[in-house]
Amino acid sequence: MAASNINRVVLTGNLTRDPELRSLPSGMSVCNLRIASNSRRKENGEWVDKPNYFSVTVWGAQGENASRFLSKGRPVAIDGRLEWREWQDQTGNKREAIEIVADSVQFLGGREDGQGGGGGGYGGGAGAGAGNGFTPHSDVPTDTSDFSPQPVGARNTAPADDDIPF
Repeated sequence: MAASNINRVVLTGNLTRDPELRSLPSGMSVCNLRIASNSRRKENGEWVDKPNYFSVTVWGAQGENASRFLSKGRPVAIDGRLEWREWQDQTGNKREAIEIVADSVQFLGGREDGQGGGGGGYGGGAGAGAGNGFTPHSDVPTDTSDFSPQPVGARNTAPADDDIPF
């Protein structure tokens, strides 16, 4: 039996430049993004951020929206896949690149984030926005009722180990 392959990328970071939108002769829109996402490592006993830069391609209406609403410094979350391609440059040299083809792009933070290089949101990418503090924002409401404190003496209603069927 053959194992199935998985090619999935989930990435949060900040845009390092404004999106670049273009249209193909077929009329299809394609938007190119450049994302910086930090990884941390310890050097000489100190934690340091190492920026990683990724090229992202967004197709169709989603690419048009990314071009319209995103700008340099804005925090984003990307869900997509890696794609490898190769070509010959004008001098005949073999070139290759690995990029992320986005299936979805989620805008993180508010409109004020990233304007003039601000950068709350998830990922705290390098470049614009790094070091401005971590202020996560999301457009998804959070239900915190599961974390509400219980009154003293409240009965725990969790099932006993004997009641669990596995």
